[in-house]
Amino acid sequence: MELYIDLEHAGLKKLLLARRSEDLLATLKLLTGKPYPTRKTDIAAAIMEHLAGERLRDAWDGLDQTQRQAVAESLYDPDRRFRHDRFRAKYGKLPVGLKDGDYRASTLLSLFLYPLERFGDTLAVVPVDLAERLRAFVAEPPGLEVRVTPELPAEVRQPRHRYAMRGANATVDVVELRRHDAEQVALRELPTLLRLVQTNAVAVSKATRRPTAPSVRRIADVLEGGDFFDPNAKRVNKWNQMPGPIRALAWPLVLQAGKLAALNGSRLTLTQAGHAALTAPAANSLRYLWDRWITNPLFDEFSRIDDIKGQTRGRGKQRLTPAAERRDIVAEALAECPVGEWVSFDDFARFMRAGAFDFSVTTDPWTLYVTEPRYGNLGFSGHHDWGVLQGRYVLCVLFEYAATLGLIDIAYTAPEHARLDFDNLSGAGELAYLSRYDGLRYFRLNPLGAYCLDLAPSYTPSRPEARGRVSVHSDGRVRSAPGSLGHDEILLLETYADREAAGVWRLNRARILLAIEDGRDLDELRSFIAERDDQELPQRVESLLQQTARNARALRPRDSAALFECVDAETRERLVADKAVGRLAMPAGERHLTVPERSVNAFRKALHGMGYGMAGGVAVVK
Repeated sequence: MELYIDLEHAGLKKLLLARRSEDLLATLKLLTGKPYPTRKTDIAAAIMEHLAGERLRDAWDGLDQTQRQAVAESLYDPDRRFRHDRFRAKYGKLPVGLKDGDYRASTLLSLFLYPLERFGDTLAVVPVDLAERLRAFVAEPPGLEVRVTPELPAEVRQPRHRYAMRGANATVDVVELRRHDAEQVALRELPTLLRLVQTNAVAVSKATRRPTAPSVRRIADVLEGGDFFDPNAKRVNKWNQMPGPIRALAWPLVLQAGKLAALNGSRLTLTQAGHAALTAPAANSLRYLWDRWITNPLFDEFSRIDDIKGQTRGRGKQRLTPAAERRDIVAEALAECPVGEWVSFDDFARFMRAGAFDFSVTTDPWTLYVTEPRYGNLGFSGHHDWGVLQGRYVLCVLFEYAATLGLIDIAYTAPEHARLDFDNLSGAGELAYLSRYDGLRYFRLNPLGAYCLDLAPSYTPSRPEARGRVSVHSDGRVRSAPGSLGHDEILLLETYADREAAGVWRLNRARILLAIEDGRDLDELRSFIAERDDQELPQRVESLLQQTARNARALRPRDSAALFECVDAETRERLVADKAVGRLAMPAGERHLTVPERSVNAFRKALHGMGYGMAGGVAVVK
């Protein structure tokens, strides 16, 4: 066999002579009767003669349907290669004669696809000269489309446990699908989370930037319908598996990635862009956040597949591929989904594999493992299949980030026993699931998702946004129908008012003063009320707001000052009466003087001129 054949110039004769004589003879026996030539060059010449002229069409007619599909896919591949994984994903099986690297010469397919050694791998390619003739009558294969689900089922069937008997007598449970229509929810949750950050209620770890457990619970409390899974659910097995937070964890991360929130000490605070997002259209902010998430280098979703170990340090961390590159490929595949149609995740995974949406999570799967680094190592054959690594990563991107930001609506179940593709992993026998996202069954790209993925020039909501109604009374009470206001609306209202009962608040002067001191503008409150109340603001309430706004600026902090205590009131009076000291110090109380911090040295010098001195340090009043 030749050591190297250039793929671009790999002709029929070169590829025939690169095969073993016995393989060539096996192919020739399919074509002619005895006697057979014995020399390799003669065997190759006989095969080439059989493929000359119209005989090539006769050989093509002898292929079965799957073999013809294999030749057509290879023929129109940019490198004229047969790609096993893509073909299996698209057609559900491999053709006879090309099963997982078994290039059998005893089928007619061996006349069209030839093995070619390349960098330790064996490729199957169509000879360049044969390809020119085949394209004359072999049509290009149909384009790939995402298969849609005509109607979302209400429930799904799944094994009662991972090792339940399969087949007709399988032990299964019928599990109800939980549905989350995320579009309108995300539009309302974004301002809610921004308001929550504005109140300094979100603490995060300085090392990971993830929210602390109390902050996760606080966020989950304001999410519409709560998080996807109960944060107080019991652990399901001895490996302490529990789904835990999804949206409650994702929101602080994407706000940081989009620089709408930044770490200040141990808590998040709104940036200038975050304040602007409070009044900007939510759809535009969500689109911006998705774009920033796709490219951000700070976080890697794969770390959320926490039952796959070895990825956070050493070689395991070094061998992970850039998360931004992976996200970009997932986003490209997601953009191929039809808007408004439900797609099963399994069909989407097949589409990605068949449609050349290729990416790797790691360059070295031997650095990763499940439960135990030796026996549960993912480097073993079959332990790092697409579904185990790439598939779990895609599940996370869709479930935790695309759904949180409202790009897709989802239908899901609990993750336990939802997927069986990790049965063969050594050490995974006690796991009920490989990732908390295993229960994602279906998703639907919605109009907000189409806008965020640049499939639509503007955002047209699937239904108009519902806004709560309020009525404002002259005594400062604000009433609304219980449950009619969203969490973001309640958070804004409670910045200025105290809750008195369900659906009843009262404007509070002290709260209004605090809000103004924190930089809030009362026009925000006026606009909030004007959008939800058909009546003019009562005069007493307007007067309260105007007077409080004036009084809020009655005092202004100046420079820092030093506070001095005199030994008695008489001494203080003598000091104040002195021309040099009196212009630097101001009396405070019966025996105290305050001196601007910048004037302390001059004050000390003036004291010495009067024959007085200081004892101890200087107390600075801010």
